[in-house]
Amino acid sequence: MFNFVPFMLTVLAVALLGGALFSACLIVILKPLLVRYALARPNARSSHKVPTPQGGGIAVVGAGLIVAGIVLVGTGFPLGSFLIVAAAALGLAVVGAVDDIRPLPAALRLLLQIIAVAAVVLTNELRILPEWIPLSLEQALLIFGGVWFVNLVNFMDGLDWITVAEMVPVTAFLALLWFADMPTQAAITSAALCGAFLGFAPFNKPVARLFLGDVGSLPIGLLVGWMLLQLAGSDALAAALLLPLYYLMDATITLFRRLAKRERVWEAHRSHFYQRATDNGFSVMSVVTHVFVLNLALAALAGVTIVWTSEIMQIAALAAGFVLVALVLRRFSQPRVSVPLEVSR
Repeated sequence: MFNFVPFMLTVLAVALLGGALFSACLIVILKPLLVRYALARPNARSSHKVPTPQGGGIAVVGAGLIVAGIVLVGTGFPLGSFLIVAAAALGLAVVGAVDDIRPLPAALRLLLQIIAVAAVVLTNELRILPEWIPLSLEQALLIFGGVWFVNLVNFMDGLDWITVAEMVPVTAFLALLWFADMPTQAAITSAALCGAFLGFAPFNKPVARLFLGDVGSLPIGLLVGWMLLQLAGSDALAAALLLPLYYLMDATITLFRRLAKRERVWEAHRSHFYQRATDNGFSVMSVVTHVFVLNLALAALAGVTIVWTSEIMQIAALAAGFVLVALVLRRFSQPRVSVPLEVSR
């Protein structure tokens, strides 16, 4: 009798390794062009000090989608909604590439994001909310949430390795959920995207020699949002909220603070908690280590909600997740106290 578990592990490993190797190779090939045409020059709001090429997201997104598509076709699984989300992600990648080189008007950029997210949501057959809520209302809420998620991933990609520290645990966990009824297309895409991030990581390690750019952060937000939607549609809404909870809370709290101050929220700034942390004396590695460890804890809590499905456990895990993220945000917002070293005699 065919044992499906070793087969699944093999498929995920191939997607992971394929994504990592393909991403790294694409970066090596593309980097001379990015150095020439896509330099991000530092300004008052930047976390980097020297001009650094951006556009690494071309390799991450390209490798993730190509490898996922090859693995799905090669293993005989139906492509399903993968083709639609891949097309939408590529559309956002084009938008991001143009914006990286010559900034687009905020209204046009937002409109194109809404179109891409709507294409994914309106072709999705899963219901997330109770049946008594009209489908049209649910879809409108999901489009709004999807556009916000795409933007918050873009907003949070402002520090070396922070998107790697966020997305590697999230995508790895989503890939492993194939063993817990995660849709095949989403699980394999998660593994390929996780591998693509691992291939990108050495180039983005502090001090970064390459940035993702909007060409990467926008479609990555769409792809991960689609994966989380698939997870939520598998009766795991609490897990889908827990996995990106740090990004959700940092970006959302920052947005409301800026709105309260009547700032132009579509303009670049240094108000996010992770940015304030570096201003408060945290090293870049300290910030990303906090984010990575926090995401491991959130993934563990998400796993708890999947194993123990009682309502009280879902609420308890969500509450624990909120507390953990709040503690990290509070730590980031306070100046780091340095302990003076004793002088040896």
